[in-house]
Amino acid sequence: MSANPATASTTSASGASLDVSPETTRAVVQEFLTARLASDTDRLVELFADEVDWLLAENPVVPWIRPRSTGTECAAQSSELMAHTVPEDSVATLDTFLVDGADAVLMGQLSGTVRATGKSFQGPFALHLTVGNGRITRHHLYENSLSIAEACTP
Repeated sequence: MSANPATASTTSASGASLDVSPETTRAVVQEFLTARLASDTDRLVELFADEVDWLLAENPVVPWIRPRSTGTECAAQSSELMAHTVPEDSVATLDTFLVDGADAVLMGQLSGTVRATGKSFQGPFALHLTVGNGRITRHHLYENSLSIAEACTP
């Protein structure tokens, strides 16, 4: 990270150095949230970099949780989640939105119901995003994977 608080230097998934202002990071993340809420996969593909450092703990019983690395794969996670859960029961609240240069951390609560089992899940989440050249280069999500796995198990 640079010493100038107006911009920060970070490294993209490809190893390139990126200088991003907190304002740019906040704007891209807000666009991401808007597209995610609207299930706008085309816009999500535009917002994700071609190559993304994706981290979400693998969970073999949860169909929408799997490794991803391209912008198209990352954007598809939203529609896969919606296909496997009951949209009316999906709730995410955002308690914290922190920005430091190219990095943003969002924290809150999420809940939903798995369509196939009718079981609910809930718990806290933390999402670490990194923005470079106006696109999301890192997406690390930490959530209550045990609750989600239990809801997916018949």
